[in-house]
Amino acid sequence: MELNRLQKYAELIIKCGLNVQKGQEVIIRCGLDQPDFVAMCVEECYKCGAERVKVEWSYMPVTKLNYNYRSLETLSEFTEIEKAEWERKVEKLTCLLWLDSDDPDGLNGTDSDKIAKANQARYPFIKPYRDKLDERYQWCIAAVPGKEWAKKIYPDLSEEDAVEELWEKILYCSRVDSDPIKAWEEHNKNLAKRCKFLNDYKFDRLEYKSSNGTQFTVGLNEKGLFLGGGEYTLGSKIYYNPNIPSEEVFTTPMRGRADGKVVATKPLSYQGKLIENFWIRFENGKVVEVYAESNQALLEKMVSMDEGAAYLGEVALIAHDSPINNTRVLFYNTLFDENASCHLALGRGFNACIENYDKYSVEELEKLGINSSMIHVDFMIGSEDMSIVGITKQGERVQVFKDGNWSF
Repeated sequence: MELNRLQKYAELIIKCGLNVQKGQEVIIRCGLDQPDFVAMCVEECYKCGAERVKVEWSYMPVTKLNYNYRSLETLSEFTEIEKAEWERKVEKLTCLLWLDSDDPDGLNGTDSDKIAKANQARYPFIKPYRDKLDERYQWCIAAVPGKEWAKKIYPDLSEEDAVEELWEKILYCSRVDSDPIKAWEEHNKNLAKRCKFLNDYKFDRLEYKSSNGTQFTVGLNEKGLFLGGGEYTLGSKIYYNPNIPSEEVFTTPMRGRADGKVVATKPLSYQGKLIENFWIRFENGKVVEVYAESNQALLEKMVSMDEGAAYLGEVALIAHDSPINNTRVLFYNTLFDENASCHLALGRGFNACIENYDKYSVEELEKLGINSSMIHVDFMIGSEDMSIVGITKQGERVQVFKDGNWSF
């Protein structure tokens, strides 16, 4: 891959994604797959005035060994070192960059029940710190190719060629062209126009239909907002882009208002395993039935992680005719596949999707209908013939999506 294109990508992630400010601290979480690119990102952070940049390396085979050999007790521990690290993040509002390159099948052979129980045990310790950080710091998820991930997508190519091809797709989907930052400024403006249209209507609910069996209605929050693209931190009002790439316009629905069946149109990579060919049925907002051709037990475990895991935290709208979907590549990676297709998310909702959310406490936001959970898992339901109709409280029906694409 040409170094100048990678340099543009690094600059885009740090300046447009994180928007690192002078004096800030940054944590970069990444695998061992692209160390040279990680170094580019570190340097870009320092060029932007970062005070300190810490890289947290991971390696999925080692993660798998830890899950297999460590006891549930040790996996469940929340250590004093971790406590101190979280406290520093809250104090410094540390920027977080996650460069995803994980093998979609990397945790096959692990005990998903043990992993779930360990996460459940740790969550009560972590949640108060997450609540304090919510919407107050910059974070960004982007991607770099891992060898195993690339070979999963391109099994017929050599390892080197597969990685190169995946680089091409990542850069294309991330709008890394002659002027990536300008391209993202225009993209954010377009997403903002979509949001304004939806917010002006103040829809009470959305009605989904697709020939694959999806027939579903989800209720929206009367104080809710559709958001998309870049957003501002609370207090400091720093504008940043949480996902690169991103094609979605999204909101947090009203907890308890979802009925019907949704059929997934792409596999879901969850805890290093693939859940494939699945559907989920809701009644009164809650998951009451699931089915999957592969890893159904994992899907069942996911929706029972805590009380909120069986409720929705996000409704996202993405045109079928989008740059990511037009690659005709199944990425086996949520960052890309969710931005190729309309999707829903089970679990934690977004406080920022409520008007004047900063005026409310966490408890008050939950009372307003924001779902609380330890998980937030996106799954894709968009199709080429999907119809979505917005319905106002007065009963006016407005076509939002027709044949899988925006109708306005």
